[in-house]
Amino acid sequence: FLREIRLYQWIKNSLIFLPLLASQQLELDLVINSFEAFFSFSLLASSVYIFNDLLDLKADRVHPNKCKRPFASGELSIKYGSIGGLCLLSLGFIIGSNLGPDFIQCLLLYYTVTVSYSLYFKKKELFDIFILSGLYTIRILAGGAATDLQISFWLLAFSIFIFLSLASVKREAELIDLVERGKIQIQGRGYKTKDLNFISLLSICSGLLSSLVLALYINSPKVLDLYQNPKLLWIVCCLFLFWIIRICFKTSRGEMDDDPIIFALKDKISNIIFLSSLILVALATVT
Repeated sequence: FLREIRLYQWIKNSLIFLPLLASQQLELDLVINSFEAFFSFSLLASSVYIFNDLLDLKADRVHPNKCKRPFASGELSIKYGSIGGLCLLSLGFIIGSNLGPDFIQCLLLYYTVTVSYSLYFKKKELFDIFILSGLYTIRILAGGAATDLQISFWLLAFSIFIFLSLASVKREAELIDLVERGKIQIQGRGYKTKDLNFISLLSICSGLLSSLVLALYINSPKVLDLYQNPKLLWIVCCLFLFWIIRICFKTSRGEMDDDPIIFALKDKISNIIFLSSLILVALATVT
């Protein structure tokens, strides 16, 4: 059951902390609210993984990698897995109810969009990529709702483009795997192997646009108010530009796992870039 709810995917819900970090308002009550929102969202997301795997059961059983998932392999019974999913869903909303109606609306929006994606939109080309990007952005909105902090235009714009890029990378990796296995179309998806070049172009263009948004943000008046030494942020921008180009490059070589975020967590160079960026942001704030 623990493998089925994919605890490692909870790292994606750390986006909830972005409004808090971006505003640099680290009051204790806001930090506590952010952690409550994180666990609420994570429990809800895990219940969605269960629901999605039940829908994809037939396709997963014939997939070379996904056939090892608990439901597809028969290690976890559908009955007990479903009961566990309902418990996670209920607990997520119970925790979230402490954070006010705006946060609950974000939870409902996320759950509704995710279920719609699982039932219909994941089979529709391009719609699925944009919805995946939107689901990441909803996490940021939820973080703002939980802390009652205003989310800047720059953060939302950056989120849309970077996660559109990463969603495209995920589809590109699937299409490359499809080519290597001699297949024509992804089962349960709307993509064919002839779409590979287009999806590859979409991933790199979206990634470059996210870098442009980051560069424009660094040059905005708000940065001068928040950071003592904003020039250091230009190094962060360059590191990010290298990172997203490298992600697209590794994908084009067929060296990308199904999920680019999980790949980044395992990749040493990505970890060095992230750690260096955090240090530079901290230095830009206090020096």
